[in-house]
Amino acid sequence: MESKEFDQKYRKRFDKMATTTIADAMDKVGIRGAVIGIRPMYDCPNIVGRAITIKITAVGMVKSKYHLGVRAIDAADRGDIIIIDNRGDLNNNCWGEVLSMGAKMKGVSGVVVDGAARDIDACKEFGFPVYARGAVPITARGRIMEESFNEVVRIGDVQVRPGDIILADINGVVIIPVEKLDEVLGVAQEIFQKEEAMVEELKKGVPILEVDQKYAYESMLKK
Repeated sequence: MESKEFDQKYRKRFDKMATTTIADAMDKVGIRGAVIGIRPMYDCPNIVGRAITIKITAVGMVKSKYHLGVRAIDAADRGDIIIIDNRGDLNNNCWGEVLSMGAKMKGVSGVVVDGAARDIDACKEFGFPVYARGAVPITARGRIMEESFNEVVRIGDVQVRPGDIILADINGVVIIPVEKLDEVLGVAQEIFQKEEAMVEELKKGVPILEVDQKYAYESMLKK
């Protein structure tokens, strides 16, 4: 799916969707897509878009004249999200201010790092969303490098392919296989509407036990 098609057909459908609702929908569909342990590094806005992937390795493992991430930024379309597979490593940062500014100027929606980032204060100042496992001050230079980009990677225990759909918010990150997008969004909309109805009844003073039984909340995700 091209970024233009995603923007035209799907982006608005995520306006009220939280990662929690999408994760529930994926449970019901039978897909694992929720990433554990990656959070916003500041009060980032929610981001959604197609994945542009990067895989990281130790310096010297491959030959490259490029700093990690620059080719992915150059290849990204407006609205895409950079996904970095650094195997959860918190000893070395693999994303910082320079890459963030380059990505922002290209129109990239944000970055999701399975590992550490840095320069979070600068990223916050110019408004580039960074989701990661943590922050460290240590540079990537001389320590780690890009092994490949736009190939299949893993974020935690979830596979990510170029073009899969990423949603990230204060609750975390979910990854939707692009071929399952319509099905997941359809189920998510049903869940969203039911939960909205439950909340409205609770606001009116209906006892929670009565609401729970009426909407069969415990079994809502059964196939």
